[in-house]
Amino acid sequence: MFKYQRMKRQIIRFLNIVLLLSLLAGCEEYLDPQVITYETYDQVTTSYNYTKQRLSSVYSEIQPGFVRVGGAMLASASDEAEHTLETSAIHQFNIGSWNAYSNPDNVWAQYYRGIYKANQFMVSADSVDLDRYKLDPAEQETYENRLEEIEGWKYEARFLRALFYFELVKRYGGVPIIDSAGSIDQDFSLVRRNTMDECVRFIADECDACAIGLPIRHGLAEQGRATRGAALALKSRMLLYAASDLFNTPSWSSGYSNPELISLSGDRQAHWQEAADAAKAVIDLAAAGYKLSSNYRDLFGPANTRESEIIFSHRAGNSNNFEQANFPIGYKLGNSGTTPSQNLVEAYEDRFGLPITDPGTVYDPEDPYSNRDPRLRATIVTNNSMFYNRPVESFIGGLDGPPIAQATRTGYYLNKYVNQGLDLETGQTSVHNWIILRFAEIYLNYAEALNEYDPGNSDIARYINEIRDRAGMPDLPGGLSQDEMRERIRHERRIELAFEEHRIWDVRRWMIAQDVLSSPLEGVQITRNPADSTFTYQKIIVENRVFRPAMYLYPIPQSEIAIASGLIQNPLW
Repeated sequence: MFKYQRMKRQIIRFLNIVLLLSLLAGCEEYLDPQVITYETYDQVTTSYNYTKQRLSSVYSEIQPGFVRVGGAMLASASDEAEHTLETSAIHQFNIGSWNAYSNPDNVWAQYYRGIYKANQFMVSADSVDLDRYKLDPAEQETYENRLEEIEGWKYEARFLRALFYFELVKRYGGVPIIDSAGSIDQDFSLVRRNTMDECVRFIADECDACAIGLPIRHGLAEQGRATRGAALALKSRMLLYAASDLFNTPSWSSGYSNPELISLSGDRQAHWQEAADAAKAVIDLAAAGYKLSSNYRDLFGPANTRESEIIFSHRAGNSNNFEQANFPIGYKLGNSGTTPSQNLVEAYEDRFGLPITDPGTVYDPEDPYSNRDPRLRATIVTNNSMFYNRPVESFIGGLDGPPIAQATRTGYYLNKYVNQGLDLETGQTSVHNWIILRFAEIYLNYAEALNEYDPGNSDIARYINEIRDRAGMPDLPGGLSQDEMRERIRHERRIELAFEEHRIWDVRRWMIAQDVLSSPLEGVQITRNPADSTFTYQKIIVENRVFRPAMYLYPIPQSEIAIASGLIQNPLW
């Protein structure tokens, strides 16, 4: 971050204009990620088109989660999955070999770059020269429309800045809040981290301010742009995280001398109520057309930009990179990639809503994937299930199983977000739309917060059951205690939001990561019985994993501390 800010402002102003996909126009094709221009500062900041492209440059700092960390999904650093490629940087998390000098998910510089771009944009957006319209009586409508459009762009940049700050806070706790363009002679050694209270309040207040200036929704052609729904949904997520155990239990930090950087002050019940109210404000936008989609699987397909459930997403251009990374190994160009764990598979209930360990379950260990929560098949490719044009063979000796190099080590392949219909050999591609905020998450946020400050409220079960009903699962049983409901809500988040970059943060904020992420990652070894072509499934340990208390928060990158010596490192690093 600070290295980026120390660049000469003149160089940034004159040379470093980033031209990217114009999300504003709904275009699907990317230009080069960075293009150097030799326009003057005045030409760049007064040009309507350049200003529009500069906002696209702020959007470009969003990081979709398809192959983000060493070619892997972040799920492979949780109990959701194992990444097949052993040289991927994602494995540093699992073996505990990451620190302030080497972090596979070091997003500090990128998100502060996005914040810097947003600040610069907001300062200069009003400099756009509209005189050609203003001075022409026949162009007054165009003039007013463009003034309104530019004002909306500033709110979009402001929302993106809040999003980038959230991504930093959930990883690092309190971070420096920089909400102005800065000056060329700034002394970065004086930069300090803001407290958790200040960061949470800043993000929540920014979301409220943006909600006023943004439209409730955009049309299909403008999907991917910030909206009122996105601003309020981000506030919901921030306040839910803020109310959670991690940011209210500083004792984990073993006497850390600056607890204000990693925990909140005040009444925790009030934090839970504020989180519930924030989620309910999003739910109340249902009148504007937000609702659960009718089909869970379709939410993650190539046509998901049309889904009413999506509040905010990042749309990438046509490609098949994700499919190449995650198709089963037996398919041409398939590389196995992010392979779901047995830990996750066992979490899916039977179709009657019972855990597979319950004495009354219809689960059959000899036919383990039948009669299960339908979200299992929508999310995970299991042995002998259809994929593309044939059954997947993840059994020993099968087309997709060991001992083939890079075959799944867990016995499973990924289905969620994967477009099975692509013929990789002929180079077929499709659009990929990474969901950042969706309506089902808000239901879950609301239920979780409400259960903590108003247990027994009928809305808790109501909104969980709506999600389960959509999936084809029965309602929760009645009469659950607060503790029982808490576990049900956590279970529902694990299943509903699998592979969407929630689990790795949920287990941290619930402060169960020390148990979950240090437990062995499990898979199944599958043997085909030649006599009758049935299968035998044996649970195996794929990897023993490491998680230490220090890992509840990321360390501040040591390279940044070397520049801004006033930064205080996180506890236990």
